Amino acid sequence: MLKNNVEVDVKVKCIEENVTQAKLAENIGTSAPYVSWLIRNNDRIVNKTFLQLMEWLGYDAELTDIKRE
Repeated sequence: MLKNNVEVDVKVKCIEENVTQAKLAENIGTSAPYVSWLIRNNDRIVNKTFLQLMEWLGYDAELTDIKRE
């Protein structure tokens, strides 16, 4: 199980960095609808098989973000 709420995490980071999801999509070379879809579908961001392996082993996955200097 992915413990993070990726949708909230990304939206908060966009607010903190004063960037829209559309601009974020443009900067990484994809479409805004695709970024929105990914954010809403958390299991697509992290490989589903990886999550299943970790779950079977008795672990939940949790993403940590660290601001680069």
